[in-house]
Amino acid sequence: MKYLSVLRSMAGLLILTAGLTSCEDVIDLETQSGPEQLVVDAWINNLPGRQTIRLTWSAAYFNNSAPKPVLGASVIVTDNLGKQFVFTDSAQTGNYTWGSTPLDTLGHIGRTYRLEVKNANDTYTATSELKRVPAIDSLVYRHEKLPFTPDDGPREGFVAQFYARDFPGAGDTYWIKPIINGKAVVNKAVNISIAYDAAFSAGAPSDGLIFILPLRESITTDSLYSAGQAVGVEIHSITNKAFEYLKLVREQASNGGLFATPIANIPSNVVNQNSSGEKALGLFSASAVVRKETVIDPEKARPDDD
Repeated sequence: MKYLSVLRSMAGLLILTAGLTSCEDVIDLETQSGPEQLVVDAWINNLPGRQTIRLTWSAAYFNNSAPKPVLGASVIVTDNLGKQFVFTDSAQTGNYTWGSTPLDTLGHIGRTYRLEVKNANDTYTATSELKRVPAIDSLVYRHEKLPFTPDDGPREGFVAQFYARDFPGAGDTYWIKPIINGKAVVNKAVNISIAYDAAFSAGAPSDGLIFILPLRESITTDSLYSAGQAVGVEIHSITNKAFEYLKLVREQASNGGLFATPIANIPSNVVNQNSSGEKALGLFSASAVVRKETVIDPEKARPDDD
């Protein structure tokens, strides 16, 4: 009788599974394509050398092709002292650049910058202040051995972290970027690391303090570092508007699963002066940047937590 009960249970399960399978239908969703919108990717800074502003057109959500560049636009940045910086797209790629020598410097702390993009009958403008950025005191790293072997990266390696102190005075916001082999790398939106004063958000009692530990170690992202690897950190000062923009980008990149919310365009600070024209997407932001680098030397590593 026990075996009969088991067989009956198995039969019931098979019938239920078959019923569920028979209810599966393929549904093709037909979505409307909205109008093309200007997408502005404009992050200028105070580092010497070339500055780039990228202009593209938006595309339908399910369009996986490369963004179409905006060609023939007029792109000018003007500071609050009246100095103009004309960006040109000589290669016709949608990448508008300024600066002909490695010593050319556009950004200066304390100044306000205004972007103006003219394309066809539309004129778009945006403003951003180039705010202060704290010095990086030191870079350290510790040895760590993971309890499992990850799919990408070594099981044993090093976790890097930086030490820096937020300025006194609430409301400073920052973008923290890891440097890997000499280049600042943010290849995944979910890895965007931003700080409000020395913590994650406004309201935390972190003004004027050393950045909290999760932020300090945010320069170690998808895998452990290896001995001999060049690593480091860049801290970019950003406005509160840029902070909120990046926070929404990160949230939408990690928005998935059963309780995911509908994706929507993130509000931009780029405004079309033609009230009847299409709105713009993207952001214009000015940053002061500090960076510090080191090479992983196992002899200089801090001991692991064990």
